[in-house]
Amino acid sequence: MHLQIERHRGRIAAVNIGTRRPVSVGGDASLPYYHFESRAAHRPLIAIEVPERASSWPDALVKKAGSAAAAGPGAWARRAADGGAGLVCIRIAERESADESLALDALRAVEDVVCSVELPVMVAGTGRPDIDNAILPAIAERFKGENLALGSATQDNYAPLTRACIDHGHVIVAESPIDINICKQLNILISEAGLPLNRILIDPTTGGLGYGIEYTYSIMEKARLAALSGDRMLACPVVCFVGKETWKLKEASVSGPETVAWGDPGRRGTLWESVAASALLGAGAHIVVMRDVEAAAQVRTHIDTLWRQSQEKEEKQDDPSDGGQTQAGE
Repeated sequence: MHLQIERHRGRIAAVNIGTRRPVSVGGDASLPYYHFESRAAHRPLIAIEVPERASSWPDALVKKAGSAAAAGPGAWARRAADGGAGLVCIRIAERESADESLALDALRAVEDVVCSVELPVMVAGTGRPDIDNAILPAIAERFKGENLALGSATQDNYAPLTRACIDHGHVIVAESPIDINICKQLNILISEAGLPLNRILIDPTTGGLGYGIEYTYSIMEKARLAALSGDRMLACPVVCFVGKETWKLKEASVSGPETVAWGDPGRRGTLWESVAASALLGAGAHIVVMRDVEAAAQVRTHIDTLWRQSQEKEEKQDDPSDGGQTQAGE
């Protein structure tokens, strides 16, 4: 078997998350699943997201969580760990203000998760800069030494969270609005502030399946190719918040007389999320953050298959009786 091997001069940075059972993502110097060209690559990871407050999620998704939904974030996190999550992501609930009591609620929710599982933990903010700037740095300080992944930092709001990650030893999630130029500029700003590239995860903003996912896919491809060509400021692992985008779509969770023909909403959501995650993994996502344990299991099988096929190609490449390899252009 003659494999045409393409060598790239750039490599995605390897990022470590967590301390008790740390995981690594990135490290690849090839297109997704071309690991016969890039043997230092780490396997893509599935993060399972848990809510600070279950009431903020669709009924079909909460129903799937069963008793864990009522028991709080820690129980939900244990369920995620039992479901094979590589890491757990807790999403801070939306709130009107960041007063002291609400900030303490968020701290208690994160502590519940951190104390309930040994897996690495990611913390996703509310998306409101004024609130996140008050809550996320406090979380960073409280959990110094846990090497959390904290997000999201944006171009207009990166400084407080960057400083907190530098001071307390965490990884940052840098969010850009499906724009490769803003993505690169944000990484430049964060790295110039003092946080190294091997502590940055790129969130390119995920479009839901049927709602712009092909645009996300193309931006991720462009960023990966630029990174492999030597652009260090785009050479960070990519995290996609698939569950957040999927379960807010009517195709995934809406029920009623007009959607009876669509089938059970819980089943629809599972399939919508698993297909969206699989597509983004093909575009080069290193972490997919999912909400449904069943969908995550389907995606894990998909990753297993692609990883095994890549390893088989690598073994054939190493087998001198199988014809060896050729370099691109030979």
